[in-house]
Amino acid sequence: YPKDGPIIWFNLRQEPTVYVNGVPICARPANKIGEYAELGAITRDIAKANEVEFHKVCETRKNENGGKLKAVDINKNALELEVKELKSLSQVIEGLKEKFPGLVHWRVPVCNSAAPLESDFDMIVKTLVGTAINTPVIVNDQVGLSRATTGCVAACLFKELQISASFEGLVETVPGVNASLLKTDKYVMDPEKDTLFRGEFEVVKELIATLKDGAAAKSNADRIIDLNGTPKTGGTGIKQLRENIAESKLSYEIMDDAAQAFLKPKIMDNIQKYFYLIVFAGYIREAAAAARETIEADKKAAVVLPASGKCSIPATELKIGKTFVAFMEENAGLRGLIDTGKGNLQWERDIPPASLANLESLAAKDFQGNLGKIIHDIYQTAHVMFGDMPQGDHKKRAKYRFASKTIMRILPAAQKGEVEKLIEGKKMTMDLYEILGKCTWVQPK
Repeated sequence: YPKDGPIIWFNLRQEPTVYVNGVPICARPANKIGEYAELGAITRDIAKANEVEFHKVCETRKNENGGKLKAVDINKNALELEVKELKSLSQVIEGLKEKFPGLVHWRVPVCNSAAPLESDFDMIVKTLVGTAINTPVIVNDQVGLSRATTGCVAACLFKELQISASFEGLVETVPGVNASLLKTDKYVMDPEKDTLFRGEFEVVKELIATLKDGAAAKSNADRIIDLNGTPKTGGTGIKQLRENIAESKLSYEIMDDAAQAFLKPKIMDNIQKYFYLIVFAGYIREAAAAARETIEADKKAAVVLPASGKCSIPATELKIGKTFVAFMEENAGLRGLIDTGKGNLQWERDIPPASLANLESLAAKDFQGNLGKIIHDIYQTAHVMFGDMPQGDHKKRAKYRFASKTIMRILPAAQKGEVEKLIEGKKMTMDLYEILGKCTWVQPK
């Protein structure tokens, strides 16, 4: 990192942090130790105030406990730390600035699952305006997964603006260079991938049709997401923001009802985040085009390339004329689109009517006598319904869960009432083998 140049550091954590003997500890809800904590609409000012208060609390507890501070590690093991040094995050950053005077540390506290606030995107842009293309950008959260990756994608999209406005005209003057190879809006994903892994959610399709150059904006965002993702999509990161949604949806299909109730809003929040990253990419594309055209008249002669007549503006001189919030105001319909459309997924697969009628008929005629045929036909139906899923544990568990729910659905009324009562009393679960065991059990004479 440069000792005499700017370094940008975005801290995306919501939780206040202090350093005990150089080791960070943070304030967390007691029921969220070692887990992701969604703390709501935390702003930069709230995060700063919370840090000051947390430092005071730690200082007080240390003094009341003979210089020791009680904490809990990520594995929920109780600790008692002998405090030799206690510093707030701000104090640690100020110490770093003695060695790196150009360091700019900026808090952008965001949720783990949902999209950053529109003003958060503006905060990132405002901080990066005036920096050079090679200015180092550090992004952190708790473990470097979802929030940090989201921040990296936003920062990289801004870097795209700098490259586009600074070098596009220059590159076109070089003989033999195919400028289209440098543009991420031409990015095409593997067509063999499942539609969900390609991010082709219904609400995203509507966005592409609504947003100006929506398809190009999605391609921009997808390419940057893949570069910040895992090695399997060509990236160097540890979180794939788009494909993680599809993976979570596959997991959803094999979970019990309680787990599904927890995961469903997370999936919807991540779709909202992906939606907003595409919109932000569209905003950046518009800002890049405007930046090339809004150079002051007295400076234009210095940046116009004679061979093409286009401008090559130094990255440090780029201006952003419109905020992302203002862009969203101009496209206010997009807010309603994502609010109502983020849940537009097929959460449960519908059994074909003919298959259901066949199973209901077999059960009505002689449930016990036809049980072998019923189980065979349920799994035959599941084989067809889940044929799009890759072979493996996810598919096996999805078919088993389907079989459990379907057998429950077609049980004769008397047995169904008894099983429902046992499930409600938590004496059994909606599990295929448990249901079959209950329904086929014969009391010994």
